[in-house]
Amino acid sequence: MASNYNALGFNLMTTGENAGTWGDNTNLNLNYIRDMFTYIEVPMTADRTLTIPDNSTGTYNGRAIVIKLTGTTGGSSRVLDIAEQAGSGSSPGGTADILKPFLIIDGTTRTGSDTITFKVTGATGITIPKYGNTWCFHDGTDIRSAGLISARGSAGTAAAQPAYTLPAADGSADQALVTDGAGTVSFGSAGISTGKAIAMAMIFG
Repeated sequence: MASNYNALGFNLMTTGENAGTWGDNTNLNLNYIRDMFTYIEVPMTADRTLTIPDNSTGTYNGRAIVIKLTGTTGGSSRVLDIAEQAGSGSSPGGTADILKPFLIIDGTTRTGSDTITFKVTGATGITIPKYGNTWCFHDGTDIRSAGLISARGSAGTAAAQPAYTLPAADGSADQALVTDGAGTVSFGSAGISTGKAIAMAMIFG
């Protein structure tokens, strides 16, 4: 009896199948579950393809959720590709759309206007921002962006963040946090003064 595999390459065994090897196949499936929460690095020195093969792990494991892009693009735009579907056989498995999320971490060194596109084979995909961390997902048709989480100043350093001086104690009732425009935040009156409020009421009724 032929084995059936779902879109994440899990062996979905049926009654009477794989006699004497259920333990081995179950262990492989458990490892694939582990892979779904793992981290891999993909060198973008050339175009790369994520794969989800039946009952095995490819060179670049498409089951992984966190994928760090590394290497130097060397003056060429690169593509990270993944198939639209995976799996084989029939029910309870069979070929089906790959539906899963990814967190893409860009740690590449890019030259000039080099770009990196993450896409489904034959589709358009998304552009991975330089030094960005991007949530995205495979919807069975293409890679869709779920939003940019953060950006770093370079491939290995955090982008500079603004520094603020905060008040040492709580303010009074009805006060709000106000800034002096130079990084110092304090409690003070927010909005317009009483006199201005009266004047506006007289003018605008």
